[in-house]
Amino acid sequence: MLSQPEFWVAVAFVVLMAVFIYVGVPGVITKALDHRAERIKAELADARRLKDEAAALVADYKARYASAEREAQDIVTNAKAEAERIAVDAKARMEDFVTRRTKAAEAKIAQAEAQALADVRAAAADAAVAAASQILTKSVSGSVADDLLAKGIQDVRAKLN
Repeated sequence: MLSQPEFWVAVAFVVLMAVFIYVGVPGVITKALDHRAERIKAELADARRLKDEAAALVADYKARYASAEREAQDIVTNAKAEAERIAVDAKARMEDFVTRRTKAAEAKIAQAEAQALADVRAAAADAAVAAASQILTKSVSGSVADDLLAKGIQDVRAKLN
């Protein structure tokens, strides 16, 4: 047994373990492992905290996005309503403008017709007066002719105008 190398390896291993235990290597290893476990626990807690913060930020951004989407939709809806209102108002103004222009044109036409009728009447009156004065001057003479002529001209002018 003393000549077998396995025996001496076993003895060396036991001696080495005894020295390690005497020096306190298991305590140091335990402390190092405990310290590492605590550090890992702290990192895990920190990672959970960061994950929760990230989830909260994601939820906040999703809420902001939804709010901005609703706001944009409201703006589009309001813009469409405003455009329709402006179109209706413009159409009403255009119709009012056309109506006023039509009435003004009709008034100008009526005025021109009245003026033309007055011009025709005046021309007819002047022609009638000229014709009557020529007829009366040829057929009647003297002071009676002058009185009749003046009275006839006044009557014609009064009736025609």
